[in-house]
Amino acid sequence: MRGILAAALLATTAFAAPPPGALQWLPDTVPWSPASPAMPAGTQIAVLEGDPKAKRWFTIRLKLPAGAVIAPHWHPRDERVTVISGTVAVGFGDSVDPAAVTRFGAGGFYVNPANSHHFVMFPEESVVQVTGIGPWEINFVAPAQ
Repeated sequence: MRGILAAALLATTAFAAPPPGALQWLPDTVPWSPASPAMPAGTQIAVLEGDPKAKRWFTIRLKLPAGAVIAPHWHPRDERVTVISGTVAVGFGDSVDPAAVTRFGAGGFYVNPANSHHFVMFPEESVVQVTGIGPWEINFVAPAQ
């Protein structure tokens, strides 16, 4: 009887298509491409929502290789970061200090306030999701070496 009931439920369950404007990214469909040369070598970016160059909400993902470091920098607007995988070490100030960081693992979340000087280290390959209001800008404290 249970098998017949289950089959009947499956046969009558209709799955609605997403409405216009819905965004859905499965892990194997995320549109990765090389990131700006300002990012550490090997970094990839995926724009999930919006346009990070426009004055509106956006969501991007960054995939950074193990050992990557983003030198001290700041953003003119708040930066909201969710760690999807790996480990991210975030510190504040005008120089990289590995002893003065907070480490975030998968599921971690943090907000860097606008204009706060910070640096980011990636001890292992990591994926982070950044959400904010564009245009997204990264202003390095000292010119990249």
